Amino acid sequence: MSSIASQSIKGFIWSAVERFSLQGVQFFIGIVLARLLSPSDFGMIGMLTIFLSISQIFVDCGFSNALIREKEVTDQDYGTAFLLNFLISVACFGILFAIAPFVADFYQLPELELVMQVVSLTLIINALFTVHKAKLSRAVDFKTQSKASFGAALLSGIFGVVLAYCGFGVWSLVWQSIANSVLNLLIFSVLLRWFPKPCFNKASFHSLFSFGSKLLVSSLIHSVYSNLYNLVIGKKFTATDLGFYTRADHLSSFPSLNVASILSRVTFPILSKLQDDNEKLLSVYKKYLQVSCFLIFPLMIGLCVLAKPTIIILLGEKWSGAILLMQILCFSSILDPVCNINLNLLYVKGRSDLVLKLEIIKKTIAIIILFTSMRYGLVGMCVGRALYGFIATFLNMTYTRSFIDLSIWGQVKLLASSFVLSLSMGGVIWLVMNLFSSDGLQLATGILTGVAFYFAVAYLLKMNPLRLLIELKNRRHA
Repeated sequence: MSSIASQSIKGFIWSAVERFSLQGVQFFIGIVLARLLSPSDFGMIGMLTIFLSISQIFVDCGFSNALIREKEVTDQDYGTAFLLNFLISVACFGILFAIAPFVADFYQLPELELVMQVVSLTLIINALFTVHKAKLSRAVDFKTQSKASFGAALLSGIFGVVLAYCGFGVWSLVWQSIANSVLNLLIFSVLLRWFPKPCFNKASFHSLFSFGSKLLVSSLIHSVYSNLYNLVIGKKFTATDLGFYTRADHLSSFPSLNVASILSRVTFPILSKLQDDNEKLLSVYKKYLQVSCFLIFPLMIGLCVLAKPTIIILLGEKWSGAILLMQILCFSSILDPVCNINLNLLYVKGRSDLVLKLEIIKKTIAIIILFTSMRYGLVGMCVGRALYGFIATFLNMTYTRSFIDLSIWGQVKLLASSFVLSLSMGGVIWLVMNLFSSDGLQLATGILTGVAFYFAVAYLLKMNPLRLLIELKNRRHA
């Protein structure tokens, strides 16, 4: 168990470094771009997200997770995955290039045609380093990934800002995306000093596809749903409205998405090694669950309360239409780490068939909620997303309880103390921030008060997640 703890600490630290350095750069670059560009520029890119996201899932085909999960991986496995990733990316690029005029007609934005055709090049470029990332994830080597991702994000971000400053508008976002993909490919190739040899092995294909195909379908269902909001808002409302929504979604999901991504990337390869030892699997699973929620709950509640000063200070008054949307969407993302850890348990048990079944059930409910909430405008649609987040978490818990000796109520009890404390912290922040009229003072005092209150009460109550974090810190320095 000590080696598992060591791997967890090392993996978590470097995964966190990669995610937060990468997202920190992208976040800062996004703020600068938001001040230079208009909401409609971001809205135009948001309209294309569903097409690019679905294509990217087809390109991966679930092979990345299949490679990570396999106990032993050969060069033929890597070569087969690489070849198929590349061929599918070329096919997807061709399809998106061909349908671009129809997409532009659908949104009634002629300029969208060329934008879609050019930005689709990222699919081919990204396919060339997908296997590199899977190989590094198998080794729980997030240090190398952090170097590549950070360097690419920083350089491409600067490039995008220069273009935006020079008046390139939406094209600054397009060329920034392409530059990021090219730089990632170059840096991964240099740092890893390895490139898969393209080949096709029938046995490798069947092994990877038998697991990955079900993940492909479940990922497609999830991606279609996630991006369906952009499609519906882009068609039903204006590009500016979609810009408000995408910025609100980006800001509200920033903490949960990053924490969930870090934990997912670290827990999947580690839990995979424990797939045959249910006792250890349950012990590690409970610790991951408690620690993730102890960290994410206060971040999301705090962000919800401080939404107004955050948006006004970071983006400016022209983005005030995103404030209420962001506050509601914070509750849509708050349980993301719980969902991801539960799904990882199904992955490591090799039950991608259940993941697919679960996605079909969840997204059927989600689509019903989406089209029911449309009549209530953007606010109603965001409330619907928040409602779905809680339903999805409950369903995930229902399925995983059959593999571990932990009921739904048992999982809820593990999370309850962190949730109640986070709500209390939110109330304290709200009281303190309303003593000031300045947005800057509201944000500063709100953050300081929230952090001090949360950790002081957690320490006084001797909460188990805080104890686990302290133990992990002491082990790292031991």
